[in-house]
Amino acid sequence: MGSWRLAPAEAEERRSYADWPPSPPSENVGLQKESDTKLMATQVLIVDDHPAVREGLAVRIASQPDLEVCGQAADTAEAMKLLEAARPDVVVVDIQLETGSGLDLVARIKARDESIGVLVWSIYPDNVYAQRSLQAGAQGYINKRQATIRIVEAIRCVRDGRIYLCEETAQQLLGTMVSRGKHLETSGVECLSDRELDVFRLIGQGLATSKVAGRLHRSVSTIESHRERIKCKLGLKTAGELSRAAVQWMLENG
Repeated sequence: MGSWRLAPAEAEERRSYADWPPSPPSENVGLQKESDTKLMATQVLIVDDHPAVREGLAVRIASQPDLEVCGQAADTAEAMKLLEAARPDVVVVDIQLETGSGLDLVARIKARDESIGVLVWSIYPDNVYAQRSLQAGAQGYINKRQATIRIVEAIRCVRDGRIYLCEETAQQLLGTMVSRGKHLETSGVECLSDRELDVFRLIGQGLATSKVAGRLHRSVSTIESHRERIKCKLGLKTAGELSRAAVQWMLENG
């Protein structure tokens, strides 16, 4: 007999039946995808002196598939240790820490590794701390009064190498730059240096000079010198006037 073969359509149909039923998808496929996503997630280190705030932010970040919290710290020393151990991609830094200064920490992080993105978030006025944060080396500034979803956007923005400022803060900074371009005199707390502002803020929280020195890791005599310069810049004559001015500023901005 002569040889024969199936028509292409019939052969395809027989192959389809031969492969029936199809093999169920491997459970490892979903696990592998989840594992790959986790490995690629942006590692975020949170530095804030309030445990409840840290935990709340960690929960928000953990709900994002592309972000993962790699550590939490309350002060500068702990943050610098985690910087080496956890190797974060982005660090979220509060201005006020248990010890040390948030702005100092920003500068230390950037000095250690320029590639790490730093986002400063704070309860204090944007017009006081936003520009100082950027000058210290941060790639973004966000106020804690913003909705928590905004900080997720800010983290992604910093991760991608872009600067993050909310529109209102950006307009304030532009206004400040224009004013300085017109040589208008700076007054109020804006004329204080970063260290003087740290001292002024802690005075406003009711800390004695020795406590301020301990918090900022400086000597008492250094803090006394800062106090004198603050009084001079703000036109204050006595320690009492300095304390009242600092407390009033904290009541209005803290």
